[in-house]
Amino acid sequence: MRRQGRKCALATIVQAQGSIPSYTAAKMLVREDGSILGTIGGGCVEAEVRHAAREVLESETPRYLSFKLDMDAAYESGLICGGQLDVYIEPIVPQPRAIIFGAGHIASSLSKIATLAGFATVIVDDRESFASRERFPEAFQVYAEAYETAIEKLQVDANCYLVIATRGHRDDMRVLRLALGTPARYIAMIGSQRKVTAIVEQLSQAGVLAGALERLYAPMGLDIGAVTPEEIAVSVVAEMIAVRRRAPSPWRNLSKSLFVKEDASTLLK
Repeated sequence: MRRQGRKCALATIVQAQGSIPSYTAAKMLVREDGSILGTIGGGCVEAEVRHAAREVLESETPRYLSFKLDMDAAYESGLICGGQLDVYIEPIVPQPRAIIFGAGHIASSLSKIATLAGFATVIVDDRESFASRERFPEAFQVYAEAYETAIEKLQVDANCYLVIATRGHRDDMRVLRLALGTPARYIAMIGSQRKVTAIVEQLSQAGVLAGALERLYAPMGLDIGAVTPEEIAVSVVAEMIAVRRRAPSPWRNLSKSLFVKEDASTLLK
């Protein structure tokens, strides 16, 4: 399932006492569609564990559940037992992909730091002299081709983190428009507040809905006062981690930087 890029949750009986409908170390795999593989004994316990597993899949945070199967509960569920058991439910998630559009100096640092942080980095640039294995030996994949054809091959899903840092304003806008049409979990773009606002206004005039634009994290990265490419890379990867772990961090996305603080026309002035 990891190779297929699919999430699941694994429930394991880690401790049991007395009479239970299964055994210690019994496992059950719960897929995103609710289907299962294996069993931890059936009945009300398994039903509750399946429900909890769906929550674990959503939060990507493990849970530990304890059950006491007293005689009344055992009778109602049709189980002849009266013991206790503890179940550990862990999320099994595929490695997240950090897809970096642009293969310049920012991308060079970003690819290294994102790889260290556990992301499978993918480099996309339409210049063969930039998008190469020599420049990005740590990258999982390197595409030296047009952004439009590359993004079709990448099959972007909710496990992807897109970073737009191409060599120019027009390319950034092209890629951003493509990115907003994907279910990517994180979409970020390099640039000053003025540049971001200008691109957003152009896309709005072109018919891109505000709801789609609110998904954009821009200017990208946590505000740590980063100046160098290495510092910028640290701030961006930190923001990616915050989004991945659902941390209560003060990250900035477009809805906060434009639509909440000020409207775009004010910022342009």
